[in-house]
Amino acid sequence: MDLGLRGRTALVCASTAGLGRATAEALAAEGARVVISGRRAELAAEIAAALPGAESVPCDVTEPGAAARLAEAAAGSLGEPIDIVVLNGPGPKTGAAATASAQDLRGAIESLLIFQQELVAAVLPGMRERRFGRIVAIGSVSIAEPIAGLALSSVGRSALAAYLKTLAGEVAADGVTVNLVLPGRIDTDRVRQLDAALGDASDAAQRTAGIPVGRYGAVDEFGAVAAFLCSRQAGYVTGSAIRVDGGMTKAL
Repeated sequence: MDLGLRGRTALVCASTAGLGRATAEALAAEGARVVISGRRAELAAEIAAALPGAESVPCDVTEPGAAARLAEAAAGSLGEPIDIVVLNGPGPKTGAAATASAQDLRGAIESLLIFQQELVAAVLPGMRERRFGRIVAIGSVSIAEPIAGLALSSVGRSALAAYLKTLAGEVAADGVTVNLVLPGRIDTDRVRQLDAALGDASDAAQRTAGIPVGRYGAVDEFGAVAAFLCSRQAGYVTGSAIRVDGGMTKAL
C-alpha cells in the first residue's frame, strides 16, 4: 500500500533510538523527508545520513524554549514547512504514586506535556493553513491501564492524551488529524531497563505470559502503525488511541 507520504515532511522527536527511530525509518521508507531529533547530535546525524532525504537537528527537550527552536530548525533544514510531527519524549523515573513528590509530578508534566504542547503550537498554524497535518504521539498503554511502578509516566502521558483528544476535535475540519499510538511491551532498550528496574527474570517471564501474542513486539511493527496514522488513507482517523500491545491490555 502506498501511504501517500512521498514528498511530505516529518519531524520525529527523540528519534535516535527505540520507537522514535523505528517510526522515523518507517516514514522515510514511505518517501517522507524526515528530521531526526535527539540529544545525541552525532548519532542523530549518523542515522539521518542513512535515510534518503533526511536531516538531523539536535534537541534537549528539557531546555526552556526547545520546542520552538526545534520546529524552526527542522523546517529550515528541510526547506519546507512540517507536515507531520511525531511527539515523543523521555520516560520519567520509576516509582509509586504514594511516594511521588510534587517536584516529580511537575517534572513528568514538563517533559511529557508542556514540551509537546509547545511543539504543536509551533507547527499547527501552518498545518491548518495548508489544510493538511498529522500529529501522532507515542504514548503508553498506561493511559488505559496504569502500570505498577510507573506512576509518573501514567500521569504525564494521561495528561498529554487528554490534551490531544481535545485538540483533535478542534482541528479536524482543517484537515489535521491527531492520534496516539500506545505501545505495550515492545523490545527496546527502555523496556529492558524497566524490566530490570521493576522485577527479576521470573517477573519478565510472567509479563510475556500475560501477552496473548506470546512475545514482546518488534520496533518495526510499532513504526508501521505510527506511519499509517500519518498517511493519506488515515485521514478519517482522529482523536484515537491505537494500542500496539499484542492484546495485553485488559481494558476495552
